[in-house]
Amino acid sequence: MIGRLRGSLATLDSDRIVIDVGGVGYEVLVTPRTAASLGGAGDDVTLHTHLHVREDSLTIYGFPSNTERDLFRVLLAAQGVGPKVALGILGVFGPEALRRVVASDDTGSLTQVPGIGTRTAQRIILDLKPRLAAAEAELGSPSNGQVRQALEQLGYSASEIREAMNDVDPEAPVTEQIRSALKVLGR
Repeated sequence: MIGRLRGSLATLDSDRIVIDVGGVGYEVLVTPRTAASLGGAGDDVTLHTHLHVREDSLTIYGFPSNTERDLFRVLLAAQGVGPKVALGILGVFGPEALRRVVASDDTGSLTQVPGIGTRTAQRIILDLKPRLAAAEAELGSPSNGQVRQALEQLGYSASEIREAMNDVDPEAPVTEQIRSALKVLGR
């Protein structure tokens, strides 16, 4: 298993990079957010990796932290989630945001990920909830789904809602969360 790669960044695209490690170029699939954080060609990079083995291919997925890589592996264990969808989920949500989505049963957020419909989102949340129980206890509130639904009913788009939810305190009462989100959306 290849657990980490450290080397020079040879090429960089939005969804894949090549890392030169001792003269060998490893192609690594990454999220656009990870690709944007790596710098330019020739820079030294370190990625925590997951080697996905299939009958017809060996694919390396790269992540900036162990936490994100471990969450990728948890996502792979969920029913109906393959590497492409798991990487797509992490491309839309960081680890903490995903934990909040799962803790609050926010299927609407998961449907923003390409390839995930409502039923798949519900299944993913059911599969992930027990595995992320400790994080759920820390993050508390199942109110994010209620806030999202209220904003959707007011006619806001999914991208506007996602952006507004980043500035909302999940510990606040639902009415205060809605008020805060509306202030962000009103800017």
